[in-house]
Amino acid sequence: MADGQIPNLQPVTEDDRLDCLRLARSRRVGAVTYHRLLAEHGSARAALAALPGIARAAGVEDYEICPLGVVIAEQKQGRAAGARLVVHGQAEYPTALTDLPDAPPVLWTLGDITLLNRPAVGMVGARNASSLGTRMARRLGQGLSEAGLTVVSGLARGIDSAAHEAALDGDGRTVAVMAGGIDVIYPAENDGLARLIDARGCRLSEHPPGLEPQARHFPLRNRIVAGLCRAVVVVEAAAKSGSLITARAALDYGREVMAVPGHPFDARASGCNMLIRDGALLVRGPQDVLEALGAPCQAQPDPEMRLAPAPVPAASQRPLKEVALLHSMILSRLGPSPLAEDQLMRDLNVTSAQLAPELVNLELEGHIARQPGGLLARIK
Repeated sequence: MADGQIPNLQPVTEDDRLDCLRLARSRRVGAVTYHRLLAEHGSARAALAALPGIARAAGVEDYEICPLGVVIAEQKQGRAAGARLVVHGQAEYPTALTDLPDAPPVLWTLGDITLLNRPAVGMVGARNASSLGTRMARRLGQGLSEAGLTVVSGLARGIDSAAHEAALDGDGRTVAVMAGGIDVIYPAENDGLARLIDARGCRLSEHPPGLEPQARHFPLRNRIVAGLCRAVVVVEAAAKSGSLITARAALDYGREVMAVPGHPFDARASGCNMLIRDGALLVRGPQDVLEALGAPCQAQPDPEMRLAPAPVPAASQRPLKEVALLHSMILSRLGPSPLAEDQLMRDLNVTSAQLAPELVNLELEGHIARQPGGLLARIK
């Protein structure tokens, strides 16, 4: 076996799978260490037997491997959630992840597991996405899905959610990689979206069921998004963001990196503009992605998608809390790059009578500025 190559040791029996899970869940055993231990000892059981001695040699006393009862309980919890455990080396394990140096040792999956072995494109971006960013994510998600590609993202707010929703609106090909346990939907507001993905797509997690996501889990999730895909498209990203971590992982794995350009004054576009400056492919629509991957370009859907928030009641009938929410929604969809007022109206699914007085208030407060041609822009 060549240096750096991950051993493809297939767990044959249920005991083998339990040993692999115990090794993966043992203290101080990350993905890279897991694969190195398998390569050195030939099996998960042999690696487990050697672990206490390895720990002592490293100065760690009283080291204990993960108890059998812990992984049996994990299996029960995963099955109770309707999830399936896939271990590295099994035929069902995603081929695209197999040879990564930090390939997840185990994956909990829900939904159509065959999507994990189909051509895929990752799509990532800002949680506080602008109106233009959200529309582009929807256009890309539906166009790529209808072209036969699986759209992979992280089920976060903003760009991730828009990409998943649009892919489901296309041919239903989408995969959500979870930062926590397979049964822990984060953010909670995406519970309905997660259930749709369970029915028509696939969700997966390398973590035990029940695990609440923490900050350190998101970069781990991002590497799986990058690894599953032939290319990663960044729609909106700040100069320092998780989306750029995904892009760097994609480059490390030899995947294509693509980005949607944005206005130079919009901080949400700075990361994308940096990527393009450094050589990432500029993306204007689904056809750019398909051409770069050598896929046939099919007719692209209308960029104006059907998805929209619920209607907002008229201002005269709304309490202050709802007015503040509408102000927040307006500002979140505006940036330095001008947006047409009628487009903002469609994005929010409100009437001119509902929107106009709030725009006046925001203009008087110095939050937005009107420009010729019925355009609006946010003021920093």
